[in-house]
Amino acid sequence: MDHPFHNSPALALLEFESIAAGYLAADAMAKRAPIARVVAGTVQPGRLLVLLSGGVAEVEEAAAAGRGIAAGSLLDEVFLPAVHPGVIAGLLGERHPMADALAIVESSTGASAIAAADAGLKGADVTLLELRLSDGLAGKGVCFFTGTVSAVEIAVELASAAVSPGHFLHAVVIPQLSPEIAATLHTSSIFSQNLQK
Repeated sequence: MDHPFHNSPALALLEFESIAAGYLAADAMAKRAPIARVVAGTVQPGRLLVLLSGGVAEVEEAAAAGRGIAAGSLLDEVFLPAVHPGVIAGLLGERHPMADALAIVESSTGASAIAAADAGLKGADVTLLELRLSDGLAGKGVCFFTGTVSAVEIAVELASAAVSPGHFLHAVVIPQLSPEIAATLHTSSIFSQNLQK
């Protein structure tokens, strides 16, 4: 069954340092324009993420309303008027098989990780292996691309450039990932989940 996010051309995520201000902004966004879906919730370390999906004009208008209400608390944001379907799949936790090489882009916010994932997928022939936002990462965002070595090199360059100014942390390309690490990442990058295998 299709998730509601799969049918929306546009996506925005606003990341707030204040939970209270973030919910005030989320309410304003939900009231401002008829968007298909609004998801708001707390993440580590005490931030609020608000994800919007729907038509391009509606999502853009709603995001502007939230930005205006709680601008002093807005840590980072991303607006994707033509979001890549792989980003939606990554947000929903869908996984794909590992290819030859792995690239990882790490940012200090979830919003920048979404921007990085979208740029990498649109600019290179890669698959998004995993996209993680904030929880269990002390607020960081991380995206994992897989594909040929040359493809992931392009993806990591484009993804790193898409990270909001001041939020880029690190990026690596690992050619010929070891079978042991590939098997671990096939399931999850979360230590406690891999420990149970």
